[in-house]
Order: sequence, then structure tokens, then C-alpha cells
Amino acid sequence: MNIEIKAYCSDPQFIETILHEKNAEFVGTDHQVDTYFNCSKGRLKLREGNIENALIQYNRDNIAGPKKSDVLLYKTKPGSGLKEILSKSIGIRVIVNKERKIFFIDNIKFHIDKVKGLGSFIEIEAIDKTGKMDQTKLFEQCQRYLTKFGIRETDLIDVSYSDLLIQKNT
Repeated sequence: MNIEIKAYCSDPQFIETILHEKNAEFVGTDHQVDTYFNCSKGRLKLREGNIENALIQYNRDNIAGPKKSDVLLYKTKPGSGLKEILSKSIGIRVIVNKERKIFFIDNIKFHIDKVKGLGSFIEIEAIDKTGKMDQTKLFEQCQRYLTKFGIRETDLIDVSYSDLLIQKNT
């Protein structure tokens, strides 16, 4: 289980400075292409990057602020042919192209994203890696960093990048 937030970010360098001050582990910068496929429930995307590669199915309510995500993740290898199979069988909904800086502090993953056609964003994911953390604790972790980063309620996004791109292009 993940509790996550996504927000517009007018000053990515400010967020990155705070993460460095907190001795966050910098995993790297990943150029990611997320291909979202047509599906009847939740979202299904194939992430192709130089750090992260996975087929990801997730269900998440479209609400602003910290929200629960139920995620199934299958690690893939670049050039596996999976994209072609899914494209031909169920069709592509939208493609999201982004540069993502990835950081960790304990069980919390931070993404500083620059999404082509949309701008800059911050994502905070409090991840229950052990199955022993309760949802309240994960919500509190997200809320603490919302405050620390100075993220306002008006900055919060209730949908995925894929939804934002579809809205922009309709």
C-alpha cells in the first residue's frame, strides 16, 4: 500500500535543496516514458526508463491531497516486446514523457518531475514495504513533507499526469 500526493511545483530546486539537507538518498535522474493503455478498471501503464522499468496496474481515487493507491508492479526489461503486445491488444490511451529525479528518506520516495507539455511537479509516496505500517502513519508522513515543502492546497493535483495530458489535449 502507498499513500501518495502529487502537486504542481513552482520551485523544484527548493524541494531538492531540502531533500539534500535531510540527507535523502539520491537514486538518480530517470528519463521515463509511461505508456497508458486502455483498461476497464484503474490504470495500466508500461514505464520505460533508464532506472525504472515496470508494468504497473493501480487503483487510486481522484482526490487532492494524500490518497491511497493499491499497486501491482511487474518489473520488466527494456525492449521486451510488451509494449507492442499491449498496444495491439488493448490500445494506447496516452503517453507521458518526463524527466524524474528520484530520492528516498526511509520508506518515503520523492519524485521531482518535469513532464513534457505540463511543467514541474513533486510527488511524495509513503510506502508500506513491510505490510506492518498503518494507513494513518503513512498519511502523517505525507502531510509532514507537504508542510515542510510549503505545498499549498491549491497546488495539489487529484488526477494522474495521463489525465492532465488528456484534459489539455481535448
